[in-house]
Amino acid sequence: MKRSARLLTLAALLAATALPARAELLMPAGAALRFEEREAGGTYDLPIGAHTGDAMPTIRTQGAVQTRAWRIGGTGLSSYQLILNFRQQLIDDGYDILFECDEDTCGGFDFRFATPVVQEPEMHVDLGDYHFLSAHVPGDSGMFTSVLVSRSASAGFIQIVEVSPTGDLPDPAVTSTKADPSDPDAGANTSVPQAALGNVGEAMERVGRYVLTDLRFETGSSALGEGTYDSLTDLAAYLETHPNRRVALVGHTDAEGPLSANITISRRRAASVLERLVTEHGIPAGRLEAEGVGYLSPLASNQSDEGRTLNRRVEAILITTE
Repeated sequence: MKRSARLLTLAALLAATALPARAELLMPAGAALRFEEREAGGTYDLPIGAHTGDAMPTIRTQGAVQTRAWRIGGTGLSSYQLILNFRQQLIDDGYDILFECDEDTCGGFDFRFATPVVQEPEMHVDLGDYHFLSAHVPGDSGMFTSVLVSRSASAGFIQIVEVSPTGDLPDPAVTSTKADPSDPDAGANTSVPQAALGNVGEAMERVGRYVLTDLRFETGSSALGEGTYDSLTDLAAYLETHPNRRVALVGHTDAEGPLSANITISRRRAASVLERLVTEHGIPAGRLEAEGVGYLSPLASNQSDEGRTLNRRVEAILITTE
């Protein structure tokens, strides 16, 4: 019964009417194309549901199939923020999201190895940190897309499979600084430059701030979660190679709760990050400060779960004046 309902739902989606539109996906700054394969008349089994341990629901798509993979070195963007970038672009280009999941809701190991993935080292998938989505242009457009993103300790990885009518292979994607959902210039009034989300050295030297996007705090707590964070490792390396630089760590929250409480928790989270830099990375405490501004400087709208997640963060602000 559940399978029949799923097929009926999919049939309704595919029967919807809309003008065909080809996604022109823009890559985050610093993305390098590592793999590209084009097949003029091919097939692709597009995942439209999680792997249950026994099977994974797919639809057989046919047409011009293009598979590409990119690597983004030195980025502070999390895999979640990377997938948000492409999700919004697809929606803006007229696509409907058929299915989206992360390492837990996709089906973990089973999903990863039931899905066609470009081989290492061009594409890397961390089984504990990946996101996937599939989408299509409604109607009989014949246009389908899947996006798989993951991270290693030092880089982000993106795989995109695009299916379009035979003879209509999409143009190569381009690297751009166009605003995306993880870019604070999009939908927010804080005007945080795109560079603040990229390489730490460029962020600090060009705009004087660096967003630590991959930090995770214990639920309902100001304590930084256990584990290694790429953004902290990169920030520590920057401070070690620039011994005269001083940094203020500034905590931010979403807009839930009173301002005074949010300022307190944001300051405590910044202090937790400071402590980690001192105790695990050996950065002198005298070169660091910890402050909090609560919800007064959002990266995104607080009206969605995604926006609130982006707003709960810590930034490193360069406070050296010489």
